[in-house]
Amino acid sequence: MVYQHVVRRALFRMGGGDPEIAHERTVATLARLGTLRPVTAAMRRFYGGASPRTVFGLRFPGPVGLAAGVDKNGVALRGWPAFGFGFVEVGTVTQHPQAGNPRPRLYRLPASEAVINRMGFNNLGAAALAERLRRVGPSPVPVGVSIGKSKVTPVSSAVADYLASLRLLLPYADYFAVNVSSPNTPGLRGLQDRSSLDSLLGELVGAAEGRPLLLKIAPDLSWGAVEDVLDVCSSRGVAGLIATNTTLSRSGLAVEDAAVGEQAGGLSGRPLTARALEVVSFVAKQTSLPVIGVGGIHTPDDALRMFDAGASLVQLYTGFIYHGPGLVRRINRLR
Repeated sequence: MVYQHVVRRALFRMGGGDPEIAHERTVATLARLGTLRPVTAAMRRFYGGASPRTVFGLRFPGPVGLAAGVDKNGVALRGWPAFGFGFVEVGTVTQHPQAGNPRPRLYRLPASEAVINRMGFNNLGAAALAERLRRVGPSPVPVGVSIGKSKVTPVSSAVADYLASLRLLLPYADYFAVNVSSPNTPGLRGLQDRSSLDSLLGELVGAAEGRPLLLKIAPDLSWGAVEDVLDVCSSRGVAGLIATNTTLSRSGLAVEDAAVGEQAGGLSGRPLTARALEVVSFVAKQTSLPVIGVGGIHTPDDALRMFDAGASLVQLYTGFIYHGPGLVRRINRLR
């Protein structure tokens, strides 16, 4: 409750109420926290406490991960494990550095416990992230890297673009997440089509040299399209699925958030809870591939339902914004 009534209020006022400024300052603060080894060790003991588990060949100290998009450039890699995260996914990163879409591009919808973003894969590029990961060195938790297509790269050259990022980051990633489902890069979701996806994953799995390769899918796909995606993943040797990305739907928004809800971009948070759970359940029933459940996890019960539906791990983004590290601790203590 201290987080919701004190810390969150302060964060939401930071930067004059601009969510992106608040986000950047928070990540910078966590980067400084990560240099205080005794403090982070004590915090890990407090917020952690989960039973380790092995998924797609990797050992995870806990089942709760930080989703891609929170720390695109890996700025606070040493800080995140202090909050009990059992793994951290950085990115989405692209081959070419890019500024992303014009600001403002990040919106809070507090009554709905939701966020809309149209960031557009703003990041410093794969080479810069590789150098940062090299300097940071080994992490106490697995580090995944989400890779996407550069905006300047035509869809016809997408495979080469993804491959360039993967090869630069291969020495430093414990796993890769292939992002073809963000709604904020023109043409990107078309790569989920069966033929395009087959070509892309065939090249990436071969280039990954045994590193687990996961595919992140959109919540807006039809069940038939999801089945096609799963067929391709199984045939190409993909190690697992991440379900789901943000949604273009605006279903479930509170009346108070209707005006902000008209903003373009992907919606995350509480309105996505039911749909993300449906997709995880469907995927888990259709395939034996491990699933990371993400989308609308705001309580330990939400996480428990994800696990019961077949998720091996879960990730937080918007739930962490609204409920803080206490949510990670409570999920870690589920039995």
